[in-house]
Amino acid sequence: MKVVKSAFKFKGGVHPDYNKGLANNKLIEALPMPSELVISMSQHLGAPAKCIVKPGDYVSRGQIIGERNGFISVCVRASASGLVKAVEKRLGPAGGKADAVILDTTASAPEGVEMLGDGPVLKPLDWENSSREELIARVEEAGICGMGGAGFPTSVKLNPPPGKRCEYLIINGAECEPYLCADHRVMVEKASRIRLGVEIMRKILGECAVRIAVESNKPDAIQALSEAFADISGNVEIVVLSVLYPQGSEKHQIFATVKRIVPEPPALPIDVGCVVENVSTAVAIADAVEKGEPLLERVTTVSGDAISEPKNILAPCGTKYSDLVQFCSGTKETPAKVISGGTMMGFAVPSLEIATTKTTSGILLLSSRRVFQYTSGPCINCGRCVRACPMCLNPADISKAVEANDISDAERAHVMTCIECGACSFSCPAYRTITQFCRRAKNSIRARIAAEKAKAAAAQNAAEKKEIQK
Repeated sequence: MKVVKSAFKFKGGVHPDYNKGLANNKLIEALPMPSELVISMSQHLGAPAKCIVKPGDYVSRGQIIGERNGFISVCVRASASGLVKAVEKRLGPAGGKADAVILDTTASAPEGVEMLGDGPVLKPLDWENSSREELIARVEEAGICGMGGAGFPTSVKLNPPPGKRCEYLIINGAECEPYLCADHRVMVEKASRIRLGVEIMRKILGECAVRIAVESNKPDAIQALSEAFADISGNVEIVVLSVLYPQGSEKHQIFATVKRIVPEPPALPIDVGCVVENVSTAVAIADAVEKGEPLLERVTTVSGDAISEPKNILAPCGTKYSDLVQFCSGTKETPAKVISGGTMMGFAVPSLEIATTKTTSGILLLSSRRVFQYTSGPCINCGRCVRACPMCLNPADISKAVEANDISDAERAHVMTCIECGACSFSCPAYRTITQFCRRAKNSIRARIAAEKAKAAAAQNAAEKKEIQK
């Protein structure tokens, strides 16, 4: 194993104020179990899980309460034992509504209800003597999804389609979003668990090189990983990346570590021989296999200048933001904005009653001093967004096309390649909401494609029915 400095730099990118000093030296603290959890069925990319419990049911910690509902989906398990108070639509961190199980964790189990007990939820596996199929099945039944971004089902990512082979397993420890330090603390405090997760993934994927990507502003994480991986066998490198946003983007990390370029959608990293997994996902895999622990909790950074004590908190999935804020001794002042995620790609939320999911890496409470009030103006054609875009797009043209409701023009300008990193909006002197324009266009295109597929499927079904009737 060796530590190397990346020689490759992607085009574009920006340097926002990182503000990581508020929490990057704060040890991970475990949150006492809240009295109520709000466990969403949509904690991942793809189809939401299908809720299989009802009000009045008593569930055990680790019990499946949401079944996987399709190929791109993940099961959901109860983060704690308790009584199901309600199953209702709740607003999620990204703004959409989904079914959620409201769990009273203070309720005692009724007589006659069989509990899972205090031991492991799943049977621990000897990973070295388990088949890749057994390990993939364990990742799937543990409900693990990517914990650093969109939450893509990990069992799918670790099982490439026929004809595709992973040559490079890239472990993402960049954490380039301002304020967020959850992955940083995981690397410092759980480096040995990351190593075990990497070894398990290598067993699943077959012989492949490993690249652990960390930005240069995390020397303590680099040191901890160097010690943990010192005697590991095979082609393993810790790649030190320059500090540049969005260095944590999957496509840019692939370029920075192995200089491969992922083509436009629908191409995926596996098409260039790469699989990218987050450091926290690696820990979740290690825990699921060795300890029999499904993904029920995660580390979340609570930070910002309006919070009394910024912290990195290990909390059950489904914890309300209000409980996390209370654990941080409340607020110093009324926050002007609460953001789920980081300041570049996060979503402003209307209430502290929103609950965490498997992908909630941070919650920011910002005062009016940190929240810029602006009025969006017309494009002045300065080109700053073009220079900032790490995907080599022309965000100005895309935003103007969407403004004119010309989604076709935005599609021709390759808007589907946009990763919604926010670099264009960040750099715009006219304060245009360029990222939101891109997101709007992408949603419109996805809706059109889905409608076309549904129409084609309906036509095919009608034709088959007509053929049968003959």
